[in-house]
This record gives sequence, structure tokens and C-alpha cells, in this order.
Amino acid sequence: MKRLLSFLVVLSLVLFSCHREPASSRVIVLAIDGVDPHTVDLLMSEGRMPNFAKLRREGAYAPLTSELPLLSPVIWTTVATGKRPDQHRIGHFTAVNPQTGEQLPVTSQMRKAKALWNILSESKKSVAVAGWWATWPAESVNGAIVSDHLAYHFLFKEGVTGGAVDATGKTFPPELLAEVTPLVMRPQSVGLDVVSRYLDVTQADLDRPFDFHDRVGHFRWAWGTSETYKKIGLHLWESRKPDVLMVYIEGVDSTSHLFGHLFRASGLAGDLADQQLKYGRAVEEMYVHIDAMVGEYMKAMDDRTTLVVLSDHGFELGKLHDDPTMTQELTRVSEKSHRLRGILYMYGHGVKRTSIDRPSIIDIAPTILALTGVPAAMDMPGRALDEALEAPVPVRIASYESGGAAQGTTTVADAKVDPEVLEKLRSLGYINATSPGGDASLAAVLFEQGRYQEAVEAYAKLVAESPDKASLRSSYAGALGAMKRFDEALEQLDAAIKLDPINVEAYHNRGVIREMRGDRAAAVKDYQAAMRYGSFEPSRLALVRLGAPVSGVELRNEGEQRASELVQQAAEAAKRGDYPGANRLLDDAEKIAPRFVLVHQYRSNVAYLSGDIDGAIRAIEKGLAIEPDNQLFRTNLAKLKETKASQGR
Repeated sequence: MKRLLSFLVVLSLVLFSCHREPASSRVIVLAIDGVDPHTVDLLMSEGRMPNFAKLRREGAYAPLTSELPLLSPVIWTTVATGKRPDQHRIGHFTAVNPQTGEQLPVTSQMRKAKALWNILSESKKSVAVAGWWATWPAESVNGAIVSDHLAYHFLFKEGVTGGAVDATGKTFPPELLAEVTPLVMRPQSVGLDVVSRYLDVTQADLDRPFDFHDRVGHFRWAWGTSETYKKIGLHLWESRKPDVLMVYIEGVDSTSHLFGHLFRASGLAGDLADQQLKYGRAVEEMYVHIDAMVGEYMKAMDDRTTLVVLSDHGFELGKLHDDPTMTQELTRVSEKSHRLRGILYMYGHGVKRTSIDRPSIIDIAPTILALTGVPAAMDMPGRALDEALEAPVPVRIASYESGGAAQGTTTVADAKVDPEVLEKLRSLGYINATSPGGDASLAAVLFEQGRYQEAVEAYAKLVAESPDKASLRSSYAGALGAMKRFDEALEQLDAAIKLDPINVEAYHNRGVIREMRGDRAAAVKDYQAAMRYGSFEPSRLALVRLGAPVSGVELRNEGEQRASELVQQAAEAAKRGDYPGANRLLDDAEKIAPRFVLVHQYRSNVAYLSGDIDGAIRAIEKGLAIEPDNQLFRTNLAKLKETKASQGR
């Protein structure tokens, strides 16, 4: 009998052990901006990203679907809160000081929902955060925050090249600043030994004064900032031993904006060929660099650690812009090259080897909480990715927000920020600052969610505040049109076109309404105007559907048909940087059809790209003599004359 009882006791212990939940993970979240899944797959297939290959073999993976707008502060706040922009209220890069009109970077005080570092701290988990967007001023947490103002994102000039900077709110706790400052790498300390791995440049290129408009200087800043936060993240992981570490890395996205059009592009000529010789390998070498960075974090893991590597969006690499002039003017804040899908890799403790089922950025926060054994909230719209998790997902609570509200309600009054920091915010105009760009983004989110009445109300307020902004009126018209309030929508579109005669979106939207009302001829005219002024793809598709000419210019005879073909060939040559070849084709087109206006439009573009401002002006004036009501020509002529005047010519 004793032997039987002993067996039953052992059996009960075994059964208890089999059903016990696994211990919660320590989690490293490595957030790498702009990493494209197709590019990772390509470089992995070539053996250039072995650490990502290991994550793929031994962990869980899927492309990660992002959400519009594809702007870094917005998306990374969605990742950190598990809530969409209409809940967390970060809608853009900047806000506006209501007293001075000065542009101000968005801050932690503008966020209206709790982030993971708040939730985990309240749940008695320790955290460390490095470089995450909109974390200045650093909030008090159970752990450490090194804010995005330490090494600076691209919006900030103060302290980029060293010198005295304001330390207020840079870190929590404040004394952490002295500890991590030696890890900061400024652009001027990124030497030729580093830069030459990515760019074929000389020391003279590095000796120029720092300027974000200088591609080499901008790259040095991006590399130095990424290295800074990588080192700080590893330092915090080892010294503070947090339950969750969240590190933001900038470099891939900035490098892609600077040089992505050159990535494995073929057939380039002229200036673009010269660019490719100097900068053509920068993007893929940055991908190799972040693979090595991931390897460093993998080495820092213990057997209780889960590594989550993700990006906020992908990037369309190796594509030359349809308008060659834009290649010289790509900006870091433009999302036009962004793709909707980024990456998500999960590896280590508590992760199954599997494919993840269509993850979204709103799923990241609930999943990180689940890994730590903390429940998500019901007002988080995403899900924990349980198909990739070994442990059961905790049952959700109602909300982590003040009063259990379904929307975020964090305010300046109840945020855990040092009073000195709040006074600094007031002095700089951050308290009560507004974000017109952010509000427009949030209105667009409402529209995308099909909440048309709310979108109409949001746009109506924005238009009342900024009645001379054509883009707002166009968007307002779109929301009105979705509610079939066509007369009001047309009124807004007419006003938008009057304010901005080359507003292609307004022409297209007006064409849509006119087509819906059965006025095919007027709709075609509007669609063609959108094509004429901006090669607007939705208008092209509409014209194809209606069987109308898609160029935006009526082809009156066979000569103009042939000239149009030559102009398109010239455009392709200009896209590749072959300006002499483009001019030869335009010469042939002009001989065939001297009054075909597209010849003069493209002639002006090619002259501008070649640095011939006078030639660009002459060409556009020829076009205006043929088509005096062409608003694009008038706008471009004004800009060209302004450029000439600024050059003192």
C-alpha cells in the first residue's frame, strides 16, 4: 500500500509538472526601421545575412503588415501601444508651437495611450528603452529610458556635431545620462575606415562641414546614430538586466532614402552612373551590417530570452522615379518609397518553429505582453500571435488606461515626468502644441477605417483652421464623396483646384464624381488633367477603362503619335541619367511635331537635370506659347525663375 501511495504521489507531481505554465521570457525587441522582406530574402539567398537565416530556420517568421500613414513616429507608437493612431494620437513627425509657429518634434507628452514600458512597469516588470520614437521627455519607469533626443533622429540639429546640449529629459533616471554619453557616436567620429565599407568616397568628402543635405554627412549621421543605440541597448541589457529591452535602430531606412534608387539598378548613365559608382553598394552593406548587429544581440541572449526583430515597413529599392528631377530631391520624411510590409522574426525561449499567420503591427504589443506573462487589454485591437508561442496567452483585462476608458486618456497632468521637464516643455511651447500634419493623418486613418462621418468632421475642422490648404480640401471632398454628399464635395474640389491648379488628386476626385453622375466627357477631361500634371496612376486606370487617351495630351495626327513614342523613350533615358540620349530623342520628336507640347515639357526637365536653368526656362516658355493655360508650365516657370534668381544669374 505504501508503494502504491508513493507511486500516486510521484504521478501527481509529474502531472502537475506537465501542466505548469512555462516561466515568462525576458524579451529583446530590436526595432529596425525600413527593413524590406524581399531584400532580406534576396541577401539571405546569397549567404550575406547568416543571422537572419538562423532566425528563419529556428524561429517564427512572417512579413509584418503595417498601416497607413507609413511614418516612423506613428507606426512605432502603434507598435509600442498596441493601438492605432486614432487612439494614441501621434499622427506625424512634428507639432507646432502655438505662440511662435515653430516646428517641434513630437514628444512622449503628446501620446494619449500607455506604452509597453508604462504597462510593464505597472505590472512589476523591469524595462529598458533606447532610441524609440517620441520618448522624450523620458518617463519614469521601472527601469531605464534613453530617449530619442540623446543621439538625435534626423529632425534634430542641436548636438549633432557635439558641443553643449540641454540634458533635460534625455534619460530616466537622469543620472543615466552620464553613464551612456560615452557610447554616443557623432557623425564626425564616423571615419573613412567605416564609411569606405559602404561608400566609395575620399577623406575630402568627409572633411566637408556637416549638413543633412550632404549625402555623405547624412549617411555618417545615420550610421553613428544606429551604432549609438545598438551599444546603449546592449549596455542596458547587461547592466540593468531588464525583463524587456526595446531598441530602435534607424540606419537602414535613412540609407535606403539616400541611395535606394541605386540598389542593383542597371543601365544607368551620366550622373546616376556616377552616383552608383560611389554609393551603389551602400544599402546592401547596411543590410549586412544589421545582420551582424542582430548577431550581437543573439550572443547576449540567455536560455530565458526571446528575441523579436521587426521593421515598420518595407522599401521599394532599385526603382528610378518616373520624374527624374525627384531623384535629386528624395527626403527622409517621404513615405512614397515605403512598402506596406516589413519583417517579423521571433526566436528563442517560448517560440515555436513556425510561420506566423498574417501578423500586423497592432499584434506586436499583445504578443510581447504575452511573452512576459502580462495580459493584453481589450481596447488593444490586435491579437497575441499565439500560433508562435509555446505558453498560453493570459486572459485580457479591460484596459490599462485611466478610468478603464476604451481610448487612451493619458494627459500631461498624470504622466510621470519630472516637473523640471514639464517646465521645459512649457517654455519651448510643447504644452498645448498642435500638430496639423498629425491631425490630417488621423483624419485619414478614420477615412481608411470607413468612419466617414468622423472623417468629415475632422477634415471640416482642419479646413476651417487652414482654408488655404488645397490638400486638406481634396481630402475633405473625398470623405464627403464617400457619404454621397457630391455637391459639397465638388465645392471643395473646385476650391482646391483654384488654390493649387496642379493638384492631381483634386482633378481625379472631381473626375470620379462627374463619372458617377454620368458626365463622361467632363470626367475624362479631369482624369487627363491629373495625368497631364502628375501621371496619377488611378487616373490612368480610369482612362483605360473609359477607352480614352491616357497621356493627358490629345494626339491629333500620326506625327504626334510618333512624337509621343519618342518622348516616352526620352523619359526612360532621362530616368537612367542618359541626358544626351534623351535630348537626341527629343530633337527627333520636335522635327516630327514641333507643336507637340510634351516635347518642350520633357526638354525643360532634361535641361534642369543637366544644370542648364536657362535652357529649362526657354523650353517651358515654348510650351506655354503653344498651351498658355497649362498650369504645370506656369508653376514650373515660376520655380525655375526663382531658382535662377537665387543663384544670382
